[in-house]
Amino acid sequence: MLRDAKVATRLPAKDLNRARAFYSEKLGLDPVEQRAGGLRYVCAAGEFAIFVSGGVQSGMHTQMGWEVDDIEATVRELRARGVKFEEYDLPGLRTVDGIAEIAGNYPSKGTGERGAWFHDSEGNLLGIGQPVRA
Repeated sequence: MLRDAKVATRLPAKDLNRARAFYSEKLGLDPVEQRAGGLRYVCAAGEFAIFVSGGVQSGMHTQMGWEVDDIEATVRELRARGVKFEEYDLPGLRTVDGIAEIAGNYPSKGTGERGAWFHDSEGNLLGIGQPVRA
């Protein structure tokens, strides 16, 4: 049943107006519609919604990501808009200028991946990935 269903991410926010400003000013995204307590966004191949929540975001794992064709250009553009990228130096994950080289990937995606991460205004950890094809 779910195999044919569309997947849509839901991200919690304590302050919907602050989140809306971040996604508009920093990411260049504006909601396609809104309702009381929620904003809905549509990208090329998916959608996500931000909803008011009293819960606490851990910010310790990627909650949503975008797959891009040129990660350097995307990071550069987002930095110019004021997005701050995370720097990691962990076993198996090290970023250089905000971008990590990741060994392995799903066979249909390629041989590896390049990734970058940043937090939104509400503490959600968001990622950008670029498959490395052989």
